[in-house]
Formats: sequence, C-alpha cells, structure tokens
Amino acid sequence: MGTARLLHVTRGVTAVVGSGGKTTLLATLARELPGTVVLTTTTHILPFAGVRTLLDPSPDEVASALERERFVCVGGRAGEKDHKLVAPACGVEALAARADYVLVEADGARRLPLKAHASWEPVVPAGATQTVLVVGAGGLGSPVREAVHRPEIFCELAGCAAEDPATPELVARVLRAEGLATRVLVNQADTPALLAAAGSLAGGLDVPVVAGSLRAGRLTELRG
Repeated sequence: MGTARLLHVTRGVTAVVGSGGKTTLLATLARELPGTVVLTTTTHILPFAGVRTLLDPSPDEVASALERERFVCVGGRAGEKDHKLVAPACGVEALAARADYVLVEADGARRLPLKAHASWEPVVPAGATQTVLVVGAGGLGSPVREAVHRPEIFCELAGCAAEDPATPELVARVLRAEGLATRVLVNQADTPALLAAAGSLAGGLDVPVVAGSLRAGRLTELRG
C-alpha cells in the first residue's frame, strides 16, 4: 500500500488533523516509516495498543527508549481518572531532535467521521513539514448534525443547514475555506460508492488527495 509514500511523509514533523481515522493513520505510519518514530499530540490522544508510552520524559529518555524500540508514544498525563495523554512538557521540537519522524495528532473530533475547526484549532506545531487532513468517507451523505464535529461551524462555512446531507461538494467547500491541509486522506472509502464520493470530494480541492481504506490496506492517489 505504501501509505507513507502516497502521503509523501518525510523526516521531521508531520501534523495529522481532521476526523475519521487519525489514530489508525498514525499507527500505520509508525509501522511503515523506516527510521525512529515518536507518536505524540499537541492536544490529547489515547495511548496506542502495543506501543510503549513515555509519560513526560526528558529528551534524553526519549533518545534512550528509541535505541531499544523503533517507535514510542510520548505524552503528558491528563489526570488520574483520564486515560488520555496531553502534550508532553518537553515539546515537539525537542522530540524532533531525537527521532527521525515525529507524528503529531493536532486536534480532536469526538469519534465523528467529519469535522470543522474552531478558531483555536488545529494546534499544528512550529516546524511541521506538512499537515495531513483525514476525512471519514463514512460520514458523507449523512445529515451534518449527525456526522460532523462542530456542525455549526461547518454550516457557516458551507452555507447549509444542519439537517442537510454532508455531500462531498459541501465537505470540499469547508476544506477549501479552512485551508489547513497540505494533503488530504479520505479514509473509510471501502466500497465503490464511497470511493466515487471521495473522487467527487477530490475534484473540489486544490491539494493532493489520497483515498481508500486504511484498515483494509487499500489506498489510491486521486489527485497528485
């Protein structure tokens, strides 16, 4: 499949934003990339199953861990009763000095397939070489109020009502208005109909677009 190749992930810091598969994308890239990898966040993230988690380590502790394991997750503790991790105290820049790749989840979507962004998000770290925005194709065609995180912002940008279906054209309109991504991944497009919808979305964008299913291991470039 070559997810990292299709998304042109290079050494340094890559921010991942949007909805509908950010965690799966981060885990996939960590397995694929050839060097050492740190998974982290500028907002909050759940620990990755089977991946060693370092809680607010020093940069030297991160470097030491990467000598034994090719990729690790780094974050701060959100609270005693919260299983999520928050941004690590050492900062992304220090992590980038110790690892070949730093993959950063830079916003949240409350597990919904689509989202619009508030003025304060995403929290893309300085020095990020690109921002990959994930779109969940499973939300296309569903009512905005059901499929979209921050539906009121989506409606304002798209010029639609919350009861309207989130068509590929409306989603593309929102993505163009936000202008956040250097590259878009339309995930969950695991049927011919959803892949066709992803093609319609790609036609309304002016950045490279990859579509398919991360879980099924099938991705294709729709717009280079």
